[in-house]
Amino acid sequence: MTLHDSVREQLNIIEALLRKHDHWQTTPPQASVFESTQPFCMDTLEPLEWLQWVLIPRMHALLDSGQPLPQSFAVAPYYEIALDTSHPSRDDVVLELQRLDAFFADDNA
Repeated sequence: MTLHDSVREQLNIIEALLRKHDHWQTTPPQASVFESTQPFCMDTLEPLEWLQWVLIPRMHALLDSGQPLPQSFAVAPYYEIALDTSHPSRDDVVLELQRLDAFFADDNA
């Protein structure tokens, strides 16, 4: 399995997890929320919304275009902080994001 295939599979796992925990939205947010200058659109999107509406589609677009994937990429640390420890799907989400991040660790470059 290629790196691209592995990353795509992990994105699909994250999407399935969001759907399983009823965090997947059927209606996209207003276009203006994507104009945020904050990391993770933290001033306009909830953390799990950012995964659905920004990370997953942008990563799929990179994979589809054949462009180089990011290096030294890590989103799990943000979610360890952004999701309250009482959040019911926090541990599952963080674990799957750590698995995604592992594909972009410095030692894989």
